[in-house]
Amino acid sequence: MRLICCFAALLLTTLACNPAQAQVITEGQDSVLVNVPVTVAATDTTEKGFFLDRWDRPAKAAFYSAILPGLGQAYNKSYWKIPILYAGLGTIGYFLIDHNRNYQEFRTALIDRSNTDRTDKYIDHPIFGQNNPNGRANLKRARDQYRRWRDMNVLLAIGVWGLNVAEAHVHAHLKDFDISDDLSLRVQPGLINSPIPTKNALTPGLTLTLYSR
Repeated sequence: MRLICCFAALLLTTLACNPAQAQVITEGQDSVLVNVPVTVAATDTTEKGFFLDRWDRPAKAAFYSAILPGLGQAYNKSYWKIPILYAGLGTIGYFLIDHNRNYQEFRTALIDRSNTDRTDKYIDHPIFGQNNPNGRANLKRARDQYRRWRDMNVLLAIGVWGLNVAEAHVHAHLKDFDISDDLSLRVQPGLINSPIPTKNALTPGLTLTLYSR
């Protein structure tokens, strides 16, 4: 009985240190502590990162430039390209606003002239005025011309925006491209077989040879 009490005291000490791994069995007159492995489900504490963290560098650069022109160039550390980009966009924006303003003015004048309104802006104009036999036709021609120019500037702005995205994407690819010092290129004159059957099957030309050290 004394041996059983000592064994129980030893197991109680172990239970105090790790209570989650002990179980009491009370069958019979004497209680015995038996170690039982307890499996605890591990909690997944791994947090999902921001979606951009899963993208490569070129995709990030293109995404940034698509949101804000020039942001991808800043991400690629090509800061000198940003003023050029915004100078182009600013020029296009200026002409876009100017052409749209002129289009709206000629459009309004043409509507007023069609309604026999004598107070349109160009009523006394030497080219568009009512005293000119072709005044109304000139109004229509000017309206259509400024509308075409305005639409062209819209397309140019979209094109510059697309080039801005493409440039950021390609430049990011080139930044990650590894140019090894072990590669060399040799350019030398040589003779090339002509694909057209002639007397002289060989044609002088240049040969490009890539060497890997």
